[in-house]
Amino acid sequence: MTSAAAPSRYAPFDAGAHPVEVADGWRLERVTAASRLFGANGLRTGPDGRVYIAQVTGSQISALDPGSGHLSTVSARGGDIVAPDDVAFDADGNLYATEVMDGRVSMLDTAGRTRVLRDDIPSANGITVHRGRLFVGECREGGRLLELDPGGGPPRVLLENVPSPNAMEVGPDGLLYFPVMGANAIWRVDPEGGQPQCVAADLGVPDAVKFDARGHIVSTQVASGQVLRIDPRTGERKLLAQLSPGLDNCTLVGQKVLASNFTGEITEIAPDGATRTVLPGGLNWPLDLTVGHDGRLYVADGTYFYAVAPDGALQTVGMLFSPGYPGFVRGVAASGPGEFVVTTSGGHLSRYRPAASETEVLADGFDQLYGVALGSGAVVFAELGTGRVLSWAAGRVEVLATGLHDPVGVAIAPDGTCLVAESGAGRVVHAGGLGTLVADLRRPQGLSVRDGVLYIVDAGAKEVIAFDLDTRVRRTLAAGLPIGPPAGVEPKPLKGMPPFSGPQGPFAGIAAAADGTLFVSADGDGSVLALRPSRDLR
Repeated sequence: MTSAAAPSRYAPFDAGAHPVEVADGWRLERVTAASRLFGANGLRTGPDGRVYIAQVTGSQISALDPGSGHLSTVSARGGDIVAPDDVAFDADGNLYATEVMDGRVSMLDTAGRTRVLRDDIPSANGITVHRGRLFVGECREGGRLLELDPGGGPPRVLLENVPSPNAMEVGPDGLLYFPVMGANAIWRVDPEGGQPQCVAADLGVPDAVKFDARGHIVSTQVASGQVLRIDPRTGERKLLAQLSPGLDNCTLVGQKVLASNFTGEITEIAPDGATRTVLPGGLNWPLDLTVGHDGRLYVADGTYFYAVAPDGALQTVGMLFSPGYPGFVRGVAASGPGEFVVTTSGGHLSRYRPAASETEVLADGFDQLYGVALGSGAVVFAELGTGRVLSWAAGRVEVLATGLHDPVGVAIAPDGTCLVAESGAGRVVHAGGLGTLVADLRRPQGLSVRDGVLYIVDAGAKEVIAFDLDTRVRRTLAAGLPIGPPAGVEPKPLKGMPPFSGPQGPFAGIAAAADGTLFVSADGDGSVLALRPSRDLR
């Protein structure tokens, strides 16, 4: 397999530093394109004319040359800034970032040094600087709007009990404008204090406000995918562009608007309404995979659930703001025509029917759910937070195993027993207490069983391993895969962003198709790979 024509977010793979090796009798193909970014959240045009992109799931900030599409990393994954959601600059060129999952606001100065300004701002999200004053909002129910002291003094509260404020900006009139997602409206308030006023309502769930050169609001709508221009004096609105739902932020580059999407897509909107893709979208992770009853491949990517078209295009089946979506989806198993059993980072085990836009919660209240598999009349699933593997059947939850070290992937053996990838211990074990099945792994995650063979994604070793359950023969099918972080990078934990998600973590899944193809989540470069048998291996 060769690297993508465009560089991905996984530099070692693009550089060929770790050549992929594939076992005899197998061939490796890329099913979906690699991602350029770890999604795209906050956008801000910097003093150098580049567009700065915050990436929550990748804990990365990148700078984009909007003309050439060239990307450079400003704050790297594994660095001091964790889960940045929005960025702003002061007059000296210092960058400020909200760290939504850690409840922090940090400053990256022009010399490359990072300093935490506050670590006590839950769901810190929107941020802007105006005439040396730093304003921040908490994107949560009952959130606050704050003015922060860059010197470390106590914050000043402008507003309290705001239903999920997001990316904000001070307008030409000196008032602070901000979207209120929970109210589906845009409000404004005097930075010196006073009561807020509603500027526009009944929108498409606004999540960002910027101002153009004429003093008009430009606002992205996450649920509808609209980019709107709104006159703050009259409330009159105009549709600038109809894009895909999942928009997160926008910025102005001259007379052009750039809008970000959760997928990592950056779209340019010209004054005449013409649109151009500056950066294509892609997968944030990906996480678990399953082959549906229709034979199609489905991908859980947290905020999105996709079907993969024959040409590798990602077709959105559901997303966080679509009706009936179960939440941040991590584990998935096809359970019937058009039906899936999923686990979410919010601790739910659910049955999801996307065509009907409905989710049935089977059980909840769990701590960091990961893999899920279907047994004979039961659903088994891994709970990393407590080190347990559980079974659900007929409305009852039963504990199959306890005391495991980071259980993530699960699979059902031909004899009906549950197999568990004990990621923290580097092994695969029987959930029923029958001991270790496969040892000496680095960090096993996804598991799949087909025709008596257990397939393992070892994210630590960047390998896919086949283990024959009859002969106990172990074989590496592919090595050097773009799975997990590059060598030397230790990603910091993502603590979650209630109510949208609980703690988020990687999970490289694997799924077997009827023809023996193995689909693998390559979360390093944000793609799905296919290992295909080139001959009958049984």
